[in-house]
Amino acid sequence: MRISNAHDLGLHIRERRRLAGLSQEQLATRAGVSRRWLAAFEAGKPTAEAGLMFRVTAALDLYVDVQPEPPRDLDLDEYLKRFDGPR
Repeated sequence: MRISNAHDLGLHIRERRRLAGLSQEQLATRAGVSRRWLAAFEAGKPTAEAGLMFRVTAALDLYVDVQPEPPRDLDLDEYLKRFDGPR
């Protein structure tokens, strides 16, 4: 999933938390953050501390994978085939 800003990340984390059947309080406890901080993070707080964001993603069994932006003149289908692997 491509996430390009704090708001998108917060929405994704909220969705994953809900899919996991966790309340904000439960996830906050699991991640070692306050419920208030988690609520602000899920709302897209642009200044959320990176270390705490990693703790929350780990508590949801997620990881962050940073990829280079594909060149704009690249054929998207050809680019995506590189990630499919051999079949």
